Amino acid sequence: MLPYLLSIVKEIQIMPDKTDLLKLYSNRILSLAATMPHVGRLAEPDASTMRRSPLCGSKVTVDITMRDGMVAEFAQDVKACALGQAAASITGQNILGATPENIKKARDQLETMLKDGGPTPEPPFEGFEVLTPAVEYKNRHGSILLVLQAASDACDKAMVK
Repeated sequence: MLPYLLSIVKEIQIMPDKTDLLKLYSNRILSLAATMPHVGRLAEPDASTMRRSPLCGSKVTVDITMRDGMVAEFAQDVKACALGQAAASITGQNILGATPENIKKARDQLETMLKDGGPTPEPPFEGFEVLTPAVEYKNRHGSILLVLQAASDACDKAMVK
């Protein structure tokens, strides 16, 4: 819990307005960040991918095992702000049983939501609506997108094997 709190304290220090902070860091986002599932690494994944956001320095490593064209096992090592951690939490809650196509679609829909004000991703990844306040903070988009980008890359690698 301490790393999560330290990352939030760092973010609070750079936020210009407390109203912005309250809008961006809702209790639900903070709760998601603190309860991220599938944390760690898999012993023998089919594929692993690391993604890093150059703008903020967030980093995500994803391990995936595929079975019958779906994600059977998933693990994530996330070093990101609370928003990136919340995105990883939502992904971790919904990725088991997802197909590579589900993950790519969610990745693309999340990017459209953040960059163009599009709708939230469809099921099974509909939980990203909690991150709609981040649309206004372009410097956070990279961190939010990392886990789905890494998961999509890992699925591509695993399907080639």
